[in-house]
Amino acid sequence: MSQYDKSGLMPSPIESPPDPELTCGIRFLTEFWEEKYLREYIRDGGSKIKFITGRPGSGKTHLLQLMAAAARRENYKTVLFSAKNIWMHDFREIYIEIFRQCNILECLEAVSRHVIQEMGFDFRDIPQGMRFIDYLSQNGSGDALTRREIREQLRHLFLDSPLLDNNFALACGMLTGSILGYPLLEEQNRELLLAWLEGDRSIKLSQLRAMDFYPARITKYNARHMLRSLAEVVRMGGYSGLFIAVDDLDILTSRSSLEQIHYTKMKREDTYESIRQLIDDIDSMRNILFAYSFDRELLDDENAGLKSYQALWMRIQNEILGEHFNRFADMVDLDRLAVQEYTPEVIVSISKSIAMLQKSSPALPLDKKAAEELLSRSRTGAVGVPQLIWNMMQEVKTDV
Repeated sequence: MSQYDKSGLMPSPIESPPDPELTCGIRFLTEFWEEKYLREYIRDGGSKIKFITGRPGSGKTHLLQLMAAAARRENYKTVLFSAKNIWMHDFREIYIEIFRQCNILECLEAVSRHVIQEMGFDFRDIPQGMRFIDYLSQNGSGDALTRREIREQLRHLFLDSPLLDNNFALACGMLTGSILGYPLLEEQNRELLLAWLEGDRSIKLSQLRAMDFYPARITKYNARHMLRSLAEVVRMGGYSGLFIAVDDLDILTSRSSLEQIHYTKMKREDTYESIRQLIDDIDSMRNILFAYSFDRELLDDENAGLKSYQALWMRIQNEILGEHFNRFADMVDLDRLAVQEYTPEVIVSISKSIAMLQKSSPALPLDKKAAEELLSRSRTGAVGVPQLIWNMMQEVKTDV
């Protein structure tokens, strides 16, 4: 049975809110994405995939946090998770995690209010806890003609939409009807529909057929189509779209036996193929922004990294590299961004912000001379500039 109403959302290691002070330097990119993608391209119906890379400590997770915060401000549903916790080789698993974090019932509540408005009523006039059909009956309007109009509204919104899978649309239509109170849906059947939408393999399809509902199971082959349907229902629920952030994709090349998830060569290649298929399908989706982040190792490892799967690498390498950082680029190198945007003044500003946040055992901010030395170190170091700032501040604290 579905855990949709029982488990809630599992906290993700990248869900902690970013501090607004720690945006120096990277604001050059985040403000651009917020304007060009969140407020324009994605909201207007486009979809996009971004790949974010850099050395450890270069700010990849922080960038995802900042963009998620910006997406929430722009009224997007935000989904964040780590590839260390979710299998990436089967897109069905990714769809399930996205679905669990989207709270589809909240979206369908908004759709039900739209139905009420379309029928000439004000949902705000309905007493708290009362269903629409009961409100109509109480006011002498619950006749057969009105009930037929409810069915027609649901059919038009869901089954007539070209962006919705027919089975997905039917399930959402029935769930919205249960919110309105017509057509009536028993609690057990409501749970079955949510379980099917969530990809629960334990339910028997024969139970769904008893409801005159004849869907196929959600698999890695149809999960991208289901995601497109989910994004459309999110939009119908009044949201601007979906922002989906996937961190730690470099787990694909990890050889550590301590990791919760370990990828064989076959599963790694299945993951690359799944991402390739998503790239090929992204133009058929609407209102979705994907962001994958990973350490440089995933780019540099010729045998197990992205370059080892030519069908995928050919799709993400064909960008023209100019003299300046391209904010429209789909492959975002935070180390390259740092070279352009992290001046000594920016370094000092970031260190001051970090120092202000250290409530216990505070560290001293860096001065301009230390910042210049840090930038010199960063050209050959094993970690990114933000991590270097932290490390140097600890060195200064120790010296003091």
